[in-house]
Amino acid sequence: MCSLRLFLVLGLVLVVHSIDPIRVLLVHETNNVDVDRAFTAVQSYLERTKVPGLSLGIVSRVVLDSTQKYLTVDDVCSLYDKSVDAGIPPHLVLDFTWAGLSSEVMKALTRNLGLPTISGSYGGVGDLKQWSNIDGNQTKYLVQVMPPSDIIPQLIALVTSMQNMTNAAILYDDSFDVTNKYKSLLKNRPIRHMFSRIETNINTQIRRLEDMDIVNYFILGKVDRINQVLMAAAQENYFGKKYSWCALSKDGSSEPFVRTENGSILFATPTINPDVANGILYKTSGLNTGYSVDTGFYFDMTLRALTAVKNMIEANTWPTDMIYPKCSSSDIVATVRENLDLRKAFTDANVGTTFAKLMLNGNGKSYPQVEMTVNQMNFKNSRLESKNALGIWKAGMPGEIAFAAGQSIRPLQVISVFKIAVVVQAPFIMKRNSNGTVEFYGYCVDLIKDIQAIMGFEYELYEVPDGKYGNMDSKMNWNGMIKELMEKRADIGLGALAVMAERENVIDFTVPYYDLVGISILMAKPQVSTSLFKFLTVLENDVWGCILAAYFFTSILLWIFDRWSPYSYQNNKEKYADDPEEEKREFSLKESLWFCMTSLTPQGGGESPKHLSGRLIAATWWLFGFIIIASYTANLAAFLTVSRLDSPVNSLDDLSTQYKVQYAPQNGTDVATYFERMAYIEKRFYEIWKDMSLNDSMNEVERSKLAVWDYPVSDKYTKIWQSMQDAALPQTFEEALTRVRASNAENNDGFAFLGDATDIRYQVLVNCDLQMVGEEFSRKPYAVAVQEGSPLRDLLNDAILRLLNQRRLETLKERWWTDNPEKKECGDTNDQSDGISIQNIGGVFIVIFVGIFLACVTLAIEYCYFKVKRNPEDDQVISTPESRTNATNNRKNLDDAYTKNSQKPYILDDKSRDPYGADYGYNFGAKRELELEGDGPRPRKAW
Repeated sequence: MCSLRLFLVLGLVLVVHSIDPIRVLLVHETNNVDVDRAFTAVQSYLERTKVPGLSLGIVSRVVLDSTQKYLTVDDVCSLYDKSVDAGIPPHLVLDFTWAGLSSEVMKALTRNLGLPTISGSYGGVGDLKQWSNIDGNQTKYLVQVMPPSDIIPQLIALVTSMQNMTNAAILYDDSFDVTNKYKSLLKNRPIRHMFSRIETNINTQIRRLEDMDIVNYFILGKVDRINQVLMAAAQENYFGKKYSWCALSKDGSSEPFVRTENGSILFATPTINPDVANGILYKTSGLNTGYSVDTGFYFDMTLRALTAVKNMIEANTWPTDMIYPKCSSSDIVATVRENLDLRKAFTDANVGTTFAKLMLNGNGKSYPQVEMTVNQMNFKNSRLESKNALGIWKAGMPGEIAFAAGQSIRPLQVISVFKIAVVVQAPFIMKRNSNGTVEFYGYCVDLIKDIQAIMGFEYELYEVPDGKYGNMDSKMNWNGMIKELMEKRADIGLGALAVMAERENVIDFTVPYYDLVGISILMAKPQVSTSLFKFLTVLENDVWGCILAAYFFTSILLWIFDRWSPYSYQNNKEKYADDPEEEKREFSLKESLWFCMTSLTPQGGGESPKHLSGRLIAATWWLFGFIIIASYTANLAAFLTVSRLDSPVNSLDDLSTQYKVQYAPQNGTDVATYFERMAYIEKRFYEIWKDMSLNDSMNEVERSKLAVWDYPVSDKYTKIWQSMQDAALPQTFEEALTRVRASNAENNDGFAFLGDATDIRYQVLVNCDLQMVGEEFSRKPYAVAVQEGSPLRDLLNDAILRLLNQRRLETLKERWWTDNPEKKECGDTNDQSDGISIQNIGGVFIVIFVGIFLACVTLAIEYCYFKVKRNPEDDQVISTPESRTNATNNRKNLDDAYTKNSQKPYILDDKSRDPYGADYGYNFGAKRELELEGDGPRPRKAW
């Protein structure tokens, strides 16, 4: 039994030692020094460890010049064909080319020749073009693993996703080759990004990137190159909350440093596992000095690949009859190996790792699971203030960061600060002085605040220098807000900006945030002058003078006729003695004046003259007064209501067909551009028609169809634009308002302003002396503007649509129009139900007060006159009991005498009372004085 065991052991040893050394074809670029170091370390490791059955045979090495990539086929094929001719073809191809044409040539050769290959080239799924359509058998012996330089950039994809970045610049040096990462790294992500190799003039490069509105920067490279980029960024003042900096390096021996007043960077570097660093592989391979991530990767790949081949040979799964076709064969056919599962052997190889575990998931998805320490480095006052270890990133696609307790990368997230250009136009954008600083407010300011709450950014508002939205001149140069966006001084254009075709050629618009807005007409509201004596202005002064002269002439003539006519009352009293007392009227001058005056009133003039000539005069005066009063009444009604008549200008057509009211828009605005272009279009259409009608190449029949007496093209806008130029376009909106207010609206002359309907509607809202005339025309929507191609467009569209669905836009409109604090309540001048105002009819009340005042003065004059003319002695009346008794008896005697007397008494003008209140006398006949008997008092002479 013991002899049998000894025989088996000796046989096994003989079998092991009978395995041929493994022949290798090694291909890499000249500047890939890590492959040289790693392969040398493998050779040293194998010599020191003396692993049974594992030894290197002939190593055919092809070092490619990266600048001469087209020589790859010749270099590789010539060396390979020589080995085949010598009967020592390679067992294994180690393809350590990076990317590009050299790598693709190698993959095409190994695929067509059927060579077992372990590749450490760059590329994910879809990047390996020559290995993209290989069959199941080929995938077993064509194995690719992404190197650290290819997997480390996946941290960028993770960071951009975690921070929701919308833009990024990836700067790299020659230690990273990101050729294959242009399309795959941030594929299917809503982020605008670019790759750029670090240039010699880094300051210029960074300024160029910042001009592209990039605020997130990633640096892939050696620490010294990272420091150069950070120094240039500090010089350009590209640190702060507006910018984000992240540095990734394969060098773990040093850290970046930047001299800045205040800045933070995210720095990730590979983690060196102490167990690995002190392990047997380091000590036996020499990798403990001059350590490099890539060196460790190539060392692991080479050692694992050799071990896999050795294991397959020992297990008799390596084909012994493998045929090796030559590159130079003219009848070469793609060779497919069967029953050669190098991938499984490579995966199962029990080999320790010097750096990271290999995650073998298939071509384009296999990688070393690199662990990188993620640090936040804070710099202040040109020194490193703090360094926080945020966590460990385990490489993946994109992998994950295991954060330490309470740590995250959120503090390093860029706070987007957008520069927003605005144009002041109420109520969309207005400004006021708040504590010494200019503050903007209005509809659009509230809108951007709502958008800010959704998107989470900060912004800075600034007014466009020339105060214009933007128009293009004949040389295709822009001004205003459009120019600010085109020259990238502003990220967003905010205001009552109308969407126009020529603007969309140079900038981008979001979805509209406001209804369609057209052009309208602003005019001064009719303000009819008022007067308390408006009723006197119905007739001209000459008419009033003639009426007054007719009044006095008629009154004097009536007095003269009554005085000289033998049939008048005062000349024939006996004839009219039996007439009622109220019909006995003497037409003195005073009575004549009173008669003519009262004849013009509804109550009439009273008793007319008795004589025929006087009645003719009175009838004539009555007819004259009736006509005058009727005419005055009719004209007064029309005169007081003329101010409520509709304005003769109700549309643009009305303006264009009259010559009394001047009209024009503000110079340089969209409205001015509209009329200028409409006039140009009419002119062009006319020239086209004229050229057609005068075209000699047309036959007579066709020309006759174009011959008309009237122009088929209207010149409406041509005349309008000419009238506007003649009226001189106002240079500012304030100038336009001043000209409108200076108009004489009562006489329908002056100036009418044409502008955006929102401008005009707001002015009517806050001013009672202005009115909006006619309907809107040429309607366009208002939208937010962004730079052409800016990713902000989609984000703003989403925010605006959300606000629209939440009916927030309606709330803003209600706030700044219906509930605007500047809104004024104005009376409706078009309300026909309004009566005559006190301002126009108040003079009649003044007439009453003047008449009452004159009556009071007259009463005072009468009283004073009476006091002066009477006799003071007549006022002395002696009142005694006896006199009162005698007065009573005398009154009784008079009553008896009146009863006995048969003649008709003449009643005194009034009953007179004595100072004691007793009636004491009647007058019989024409006697004017009452003689009393006895001791009774005598009446005053005035009686």
